[in-house]
Amino acid sequence: MPTDTDIRAWCLHTNSEDHIPDLIATIRDIDSAYLEWRRVLGTGTKKRQEAQVKLEAGTEFMRWYEPFLIPGLLQTAEYAEEIMRNVIGFYGITDDLDEGVSKRLERQQILYRKNHRFHFLVSEQALYTTVGDDQIMIGQLDRLLAVIGMPRVTFGIVPAQSRYKVFISNMIMFDNRLVMVEGLTAELTITQPREVAQYGRAFNTLAEQALTGDRARELIRIALAERSVNGEENLA
Repeated sequence: MPTDTDIRAWCLHTNSEDHIPDLIATIRDIDSAYLEWRRVLGTGTKKRQEAQVKLEAGTEFMRWYEPFLIPGLLQTAEYAEEIMRNVIGFYGITDDLDEGVSKRLERQQILYRKNHRFHFLVSEQALYTTVGDDQIMIGQLDRLLAVIGMPRVTFGIVPAQSRYKVFISNMIMFDNRLVMVEGLTAELTITQPREVAQYGRAFNTLAEQALTGDRARELIRIALAERSVNGEENLA
C-alpha cells in the first residue's frame, strides 16, 4: 500500500500533481469506503447511531437528501421506531430497538446548536411513504411543519412532477469533505474531492427544484389532510 509520500513523489515525477488529493483520499479510505451492513450493524443499531453522533458533531454544514423517507434527524420517535424495527427484522441483527431509537433521538439535539447549519431535501414521495400507520404519519408530518420554522434549518420538497435533471439516491453531505450513501447491502463513504463536488452539484440541482417555506407547508398540509381522512375512515 503506497504512503502519502509515495503518491506525492509519483505524481510529481509524472507531472500529475492535480491527482494528488483524489489518490490520497482513495488510499486512505479504501477499507472503509464500502462497508456491508452486516458489518456495520453486526452488534445492532445503537453503535451505528453513536458513530453518526460523532460525525455530525464535527460538521458545520450538513446537506441531506432522501427520495422516499424522512431524514433521521427530523424523525419522530414513533417514525424512527418503525424504521428501525424494519431494519432489525430485514437484516436479522441483534434486537436493540429501544437503544437505537434513543440514540437517534439524542442525535437530534444537534439541530439546536448554533455552530451547525442544515439543508434537508426530500422528494414529495417521502410525505406519502407509509411508515407504520396513518397516526404515525400524521405525527411525522406535523413535525415537518414545525421544522420549517427552525433557525439554521432549510427544508425543501422536490415536487413529484419535477422535471428529471439528475439521478441520485439518498445522500448525506458533511461539509465538503465526505458523502454517505446508503444502499441495500452496504453503506458507501465518499471522500474523493472530485466525487464530493459532483454530489454537491447534484444536491444544488435538486435544491433549485425544491419548494420551501409556505409552498412546502402547503404540500405537507395536503398530505396531512389525506392522512387525516384515512384515519377517520379506519375508525368508522
